[in-house]
Amino acid sequence: MNQDSFVTQFAERFRLRVPVVQAPMAGGATTPALVAAVSNAGGLGFLAGAALSPERIASEVAAIRALTDRPFGVNLFVLDPASPDEATVRRALDAIDPLRADLGLPPGQPLARYAPDFRAQLETLIELRVPVAGFTFGLLSAADVERLHASGSYVVGTATHVAEGIAWRDAGADALTAQGAEAGAHRGTFIGPFDDALVGTMALVPQLVDATGLPVLAAGGIMDGRGIVAALALGAQAAVMGTAFLTSRESAIPEVWKIRVRNMSDTSTTVTRAITGRHARGIRNPLMQRLGETAGSVAPYPVQNALTQELRQRAALAQNGDYLSLWAGQGAPLGRARAEALGAAELVAQLEQEWLAATVRIAAFKR
Repeated sequence: MNQDSFVTQFAERFRLRVPVVQAPMAGGATTPALVAAVSNAGGLGFLAGAALSPERIASEVAAIRALTDRPFGVNLFVLDPASPDEATVRRALDAIDPLRADLGLPPGQPLARYAPDFRAQLETLIELRVPVAGFTFGLLSAADVERLHASGSYVVGTATHVAEGIAWRDAGADALTAQGAEAGAHRGTFIGPFDDALVGTMALVPQLVDATGLPVLAAGGIMDGRGIVAALALGAQAAVMGTAFLTSRESAIPEVWKIRVRNMSDTSTTVTRAITGRHARGIRNPLMQRLGETAGSVAPYPVQNALTQELRQRAALAQNGDYLSLWAGQGAPLGRARAEALGAAELVAQLEQEWLAATVRIAAFKR
């Protein structure tokens, strides 16, 4: 079968052999080695820059560029500076401290800063002239989008429902990531209540395509070639896959997290705001359960996220999956048939074969 017949506008622009975007995963998974391996294999690798200082973003981008001459992306969280009051922080710490004690940590303290400076991160991204700049949690101004365009970046906004897609279109975005309810990790909702924005990928993608006219990238529940074909059939121009790459060799998450992803079932995840202060999909564990029992004490993102970070870092060092934020999407069991330790390039090659084989099967259906 001739692959050229399946090339989308987005795939052609970024020289993709496979219409797959490796999702930016802000939990330590997206190393320069992972990003470059995906891009070199014919997909589009994406660095999660949200938790990184501007200096670290610059060094990671330099490392990626040393490993590949192909396009790649960097994603940021659109955030206002956090200035929590003392009572909010104290309530959160009172709930977190018993878990800290379980891991031998002293009581937590208020922090001088709860997240990197988004404006400084954005300035760095503009200076670095990255091929693709992605954004989640909020909306850039049209002026900021234009500055990114002037630096040569293609801008991708995240939408969890149609109104968000239209807002990004009106701000000048080049494309949209349609984040379906099945997707792992943090929800990108920034217009309206979170509860109203749990739209499944199959319903969301064609609505965003129809409503905005922009290239749409489908995210949520896609783990294999069948999912890629389904995304393209819905009108998407590529499939965004995070959980599929979470367990790859280049992914830097703790091994215990990878093991739990490989062993989860379709009902193993839920959406919670207890760990970071923002709704996110992950595998149920004691950390999620115990912090969820004191929901009234949870500080908003990024404060709660920062206050639980040392606890989760200690758990990672100890390979203790009970106290990690085990972000994962609902489709994880679909990847169980793969070898446990595939490299990212091997995974892209498998996805390419699965995608082409699935397309052949559909083309062979009789009327």
